Amino acid sequence: MGAVIFFCRVFPFIFFRNGITAGNTGGRKAFLNFVEKTVPPVAMAVLAFNSIAGSLKGNPGQGIPVLAAAAFTALLHLWKRNPLISIIGGTALYMILERLIIK
Repeated sequence: MGAVIFFCRVFPFIFFRNGITAGNTGGRKAFLNFVEKTVPPVAMAVLAFNSIAGSLKGNPGQGIPVLAAAAFTALLHLWKRNPLISIIGGTALYMILERLIIK
């Protein structure tokens, strides 16, 4: 996972280290804009799926709080469009469910 995230971050610097000059703004600039828009969500999705899968592998009984909190986080983000609110809300729900269900 670390290698994937590292590659996603280093990719633009490796392939565009010469920069985009005024005479060469066609395909390179369009591709760089595409990478700029897609890499952060892809990196976050890789990290989210990795953490969910890791917690389910480690303790299968922990699946209900993990999946419920992940779904709640996604729904809260779609509703409010605020990353801070969705992260805090999902974390709080996970902590509450973990205490109620697991313990």
